Amino acid sequence: MKPGENKGEPILSISGLTKFYGKIHAVDGLSVEVDKGQVFGILGPNGSGKTTTLSILLDLIRPNGGKFEWFGSSPSKGSRKRIGSVIESPNFYPYMNGTRNLKIIAEIRDLKYEDHERVLKITGLFDRRKDKFRTYSFGMKQRLAIASALMGNPEVLILDEPTNGLDPQGIAQMRGIIQDVAKEGTTIIIASHLLDEVQKICSHVAVLNKGKMLFSGKVSEMLSVSDAFELSSSDNDHLKKVIMNHPLFGSLEPKDEMIHVVFKGRVVAEEINSFLYQNGVILSHLAERRRTLEQHFLELLQDNA
Repeated sequence: MKPGENKGEPILSISGLTKFYGKIHAVDGLSVEVDKGQVFGILGPNGSGKTTTLSILLDLIRPNGGKFEWFGSSPSKGSRKRIGSVIESPNFYPYMNGTRNLKIIAEIRDLKYEDHERVLKITGLFDRRKDKFRTYSFGMKQRLAIASALMGNPEVLILDEPTNGLDPQGIAQMRGIIQDVAKEGTTIIIASHLLDEVQKICSHVAVLNKGKMLFSGKVSEMLSVSDAFELSSSDNDHLKKVIMNHPLFGSLEPKDEMIHVVFKGRVVAEEINSFLYQNGVILSHLAERRRTLEQHFLELLQDNA
């Protein structure tokens, strides 16, 4: 079970949040709730409103409508101190080492400097703490940004596209850091367009497109909303005609000697077999194929085009 899969106390409540730039609705009536301990992914293509939403939540820009609460209260200076974030990479000093850069951040944010060793160890930078920032790889620079956000041991960590620009090794390292932080009970909110990473890291997800929310819930629930089956019989042409009459039929695609069928709701193999048998089709093959987040995501976007 991923961190945060059980229902907890609300950390963030968003109601009717709206932000527009001229005729463009960057965020369009967004309502969602994030509970304590969740790893919550905000998923969507570029321009879907992810970064705008996070910027509003961090008081970097003002919404045109709606409201949000942190920890059950209106946003305040006190609530912001309980949140660590990386929206844009901090401007570290290239001629200073990692330790010195974190010390300056601690002074600016009025945090205990002694915390720097803990966050450097979490992000795997402790052995390079005395090296100048300019010698860091791109992935190391990203990890130092995470380390700076973890200073002060925040209750919530907000990350905007944390794996953007990283190579496969860097993505795996970032994923490990996020998972380790989540295990400590930190609530994490991640904006991403990388479906695979959301599926591997997040317990919950909200899908955005053109500022509108298309889905919100557990990642596991999203994957089970529509199921796919591989079917075949002695007469696949007749099978196709019958299955298209199923009340939850979504789409089908012939694949070799099989028919790949997608349904618009949760169905089980026994029910499919019974429906076809009652309509004169005897299956020679029936196998459930759990759909990926990518498949569901693309269908949600297509429906909202």
